[in-house]
Amino acid sequence: MPALPRRQRRRLLLITLVLGLALFAWQLGTTGLVDETPPLFAASARAMAETGDWLIPRVNGLPRYDKPPLVYWLMGLVYALPGQEQWNPLGTWAARFPSALAAIGVMLALADTLLRWSQPPFQAASTAAPAAAPADASPPATERPGLTALTAALAFGLSPLALAWGRTAVSDSLFSGLVALALLLCWQAYADPGRPWWLPWPVLGLAVLAKGPVAVVLLGLTLLLFGWLQADIAGLWRRLRPLRGLALTALVAAPWYLLALYSEGQPFWDSFFGYHNLQRFTEVVNRHLQPWWFFVPVMLVASLPVSPLLLVGLARAIGPLRRSWCPTWPQPPAASLARFAACWLLAVLLFFTAAATKLPSYWLPATPAAALLIALAAQTGWSVDGGEAGGRPWERWAWGLSLLLVSGLGLAFLAAPLWLPLIQDPEMPTLATELRGSPLVPVVAACWLLAALLGWTTRRRRPPLRLLALQLPLVLFVPAALLPLWSVGDRLRGEPVRRMAAALQREGRPGEPVAMVGVLKPSLHYYSRRVVIYEGIGVEGPLNLADRLRRERRVGQRPSTPEDQPTVLVVIDQTTARAPFWRHLGASELDSAGVYRLWRLDRRRLEDSVAMLRLKGFAPDWQDPRPERY
Repeated sequence: MPALPRRQRRRLLLITLVLGLALFAWQLGTTGLVDETPPLFAASARAMAETGDWLIPRVNGLPRYDKPPLVYWLMGLVYALPGQEQWNPLGTWAARFPSALAAIGVMLALADTLLRWSQPPFQAASTAAPAAAPADASPPATERPGLTALTAALAFGLSPLALAWGRTAVSDSLFSGLVALALLLCWQAYADPGRPWWLPWPVLGLAVLAKGPVAVVLLGLTLLLFGWLQADIAGLWRRLRPLRGLALTALVAAPWYLLALYSEGQPFWDSFFGYHNLQRFTEVVNRHLQPWWFFVPVMLVASLPVSPLLLVGLARAIGPLRRSWCPTWPQPPAASLARFAACWLLAVLLFFTAAATKLPSYWLPATPAAALLIALAAQTGWSVDGGEAGGRPWERWAWGLSLLLVSGLGLAFLAAPLWLPLIQDPEMPTLATELRGSPLVPVVAACWLLAALLGWTTRRRRPPLRLLALQLPLVLFVPAALLPLWSVGDRLRGEPVRRMAAALQREGRPGEPVAMVGVLKPSLHYYSRRVVIYEGIGVEGPLNLADRLRRERRVGQRPSTPEDQPTVLVVIDQTTARAPFWRHLGASELDSAGVYRLWRLDRRRLEDSVAMLRLKGFAPDWQDPRPERY
């Protein structure tokens, strides 16, 4: 089908942009950074902007090798803008900018692809034999391609995973957005011989600069699966020219890696390639051990509340089995987007299922593919006769189950006063009480029940209007309820740490060292702009602290004796403060906020206590290898 007229495409892309801004940019900087990882990214990027060292990210006086620099560069460029105190006082606008930009970019890319290459209903796409569908054939027209494009963009933007990571100051959203753009450009070059073959490969290079060589693996695995299902690996090879393309990818990504290796040497090689790439794939790190089927429930949760549509779309996009060596009928390139999305999703599923370390964020690169499958599955009508327009029974069942999920979630939120008391968070002990007295929970229930009502009343309308009717109240849910709830959590959990950071700046003496023990919050370093020695809750904590004050050297922290620096400022949570080996140190309490206390410790008394622990057989362990030390 020919692309929509340019004016109509522009109008629909503008609507998509407005929706994306509402989901990901509205009130982006009104809450603080969420511990634990985002402050490490933000502090590294801010240090780049302030020091002018744009090669190696550094945080809390140490180099940070875990991720390549692209996300730090983008954050740092915003941190370099003047007037931060006025328009970015919490630092979160700059830190979250790359994530929000990538999420909005994916919404626009999905919408633009479907506006230019309208896809046929699954019935026409999945049953066409090669003789009836020549390679250069255009896909049959689908109803309302503009609405399908909007539903695909919103299916991604409303994904719980996309919403969470699109507003979080880490590299996952940027990496996933660049991988999505590279894959969409690959499919466009395959579907349309007039498209430049080289466009995906520099974007892939940027993805490698965002998180590493895993981007090349995901793209390559997707193309292999797609070429196999299409029985057209040779055609893909001719259109995409991967050898030349990978040379372009290397031209974009390799210079930084070579410079970093030259500058940092073996520590960079061991940390980035050895630990953060190879070891994460082959071994469980940071206790992230999950069963092999972990990503199946993650996939379902990430597509709520229309996960049943995703399952139907995935099955219909792959198509009926035909032969062992080529299991489905090849499709015309311009009509193969659903199958490409299925291979994209399966590539992420297979690769990260094979990995030893599993995290929910690893599913994020698959969420754009899931959005395409959901939107294309929603093109099927409701008619009871099961004809071409009405689809088969499982499409109707999937839609009905999706509506039941929306209704059930709305009723669950309506019954929130019954289950809110079950929320127990030691860092936010008053959360349940505050939510029970807040009007926000009824607003959440109202948004979801309105979505259910509109979904049920439009279920027999022409597709994809019914999916859009369900999605629009959920768009309203984000600024009306989700973001205010996020603010409540930030006030209870994040503001006490910021108050401790302000107290450090106010109470600290020149050269006085700073430590945080028990609950560890990197945001304390970010907001206080002080090097912080972090120690856990174990009995080795006092031993490590005393030994590190005497021996550890990092940028902004020099070794000292109790005679040089007789005191140390310690931020400690109230639970850790009651432990015997901290309680009897005779600290002076200078301030408190939430569950945290600010102490000034006499280092001589600390050393006396440590001497007793040594006599009992305890020893410091802070010098043991810790790849993610900060």
